[in-house]
Amino acid sequence: MSKTNESSGGLKSMFAAIVIPVAFVVAALIYTYVLGDPSHFQGNDPEKNPADTMGIIHKGGIIVPLLIGMLILVVTFSIERMLTIARAKGKGSVETFVRKIRSLMTAGDMNAAMAECDKQQGSIANVVRSGLKKYKEMENEHGLDKERKILAIQKDIEEATELELPMLEKNLVIISTIASIATLMGLLGTVIGMIRAFKALAAAGAPDAIALSTGISEALINTAFGIGTSALAIILYNYFTTRIDGLTYGIDEAGFSIVNTFAAKYKESN
Repeated sequence: MSKTNESSGGLKSMFAAIVIPVAFVVAALIYTYVLGDPSHFQGNDPEKNPADTMGIIHKGGIIVPLLIGMLILVVTFSIERMLTIARAKGKGSVETFVRKIRSLMTAGDMNAAMAECDKQQGSIANVVRSGLKKYKEMENEHGLDKERKILAIQKDIEEATELELPMLEKNLVIISTIASIATLMGLLGTVIGMIRAFKALAAAGAPDAIALSTGISEALINTAFGIGTSALAIILYNYFTTRIDGLTYGIDEAGFSIVNTFAAKYKESN
């Protein structure tokens, strides 16, 4: 199981290393060729005032493609986490699986319990199967007392859990980082836009309310984009951490059942 997890972790690291630069390249292309298309500006001239919303977004400046890239990353890694967590959950309900394992263990049918793990698949099933395998080993181990056998089972379950959980949490740090900095990047874009707007107004030599309001609206595009991206990232991050907490609870519950069943079966030291 460790080799499988190491291989999976390497692939996921490679996935992140590829996706991040690709996302910003795609964002730059969108900014240049989609938002910056001449049809979005008056007289089909990008140097003139924008003719629609896409033109206004393009006028937001250099921070806009960075924010688009962050939005692409949030969406991409959210899809990747959804698929990963779905695989980790397995083929059926976690609650139903844990109940079946507890019932089969109470009946003493370890083979059926392990078969149920093979049918369920996923991270929880991997941890439970590892614990059940250690359970069977301790049943045939006569050189240890009851307490050491229980500790051996607990240690095996903990080690299996430590191998599975990092795969569930991987890449969440990217989403949480974007949730923290997207708003700040939006505000930075707004400040840059405001500086540019007032500089242009000063250079004109006379107050121009239309030019000023246009500049301000373009600058505020960055704030709106940043806040929207940050809000989406926060919602998705909290959603994924809640899902992972549910899986972790299922693992803990199943592990507790394995240890308790062994302790109840062997009331006296072997």
